[in-house]
Amino acid sequence: MKIFRETVKAQSTGMRPTFHKITDQVKDIVARSGIQNGFVLVYSHHTTCSVVTQEDSFDMAYTGLEYMQQDLVDIFEEMIPQCRHEGQYMHPGPKATVFAAEHGEDSTGVINTDAHLRSMFMGRSESIVIADGAMDLGEFGHIYFIDFDWTRPRERTVQVQVIGE
Repeated sequence: MKIFRETVKAQSTGMRPTFHKITDQVKDIVARSGIQNGFVLVYSHHTTCSVVTQEDSFDMAYTGLEYMQQDLVDIFEEMIPQCRHEGQYMHPGPKATVFAAEHGEDSTGVINTDAHLRSMFMGRSESIVIADGAMDLGEFGHIYFIDFDWTRPRERTVQVQVIGE
């Protein structure tokens, strides 16, 4: 068995959830791995982000998101409203706020409880079968990395690990 690992960088915009279609980058990593049969794990260690597989929606909303992405944002806004002020959610409490400040996070940067909750619902990883050197995503499948944290733009890292023979 062989293990191959690389990362993909994604620049989030802030001000709204950011969706990154990373299918091509992951395909390139799978090809470089030389693994013909196994699986690829696409993972985010960021606790406000998710990795999902979904089809391309093609049509774009005025927000710059694909229709399916905008639908997801709209549904989450009903279920888990964007955190707009301190005290809207219990988190972050006083200890978490102090911890964040000690690690360079400003007070508005910790008002992102909605992003943490949304990530918990969506999950932070996807495993995709590799057969004959290609990912088995189906005819319409794509891999998306989603940064739900709207508090500021930032560079994110997506972990990609290919395992097999």
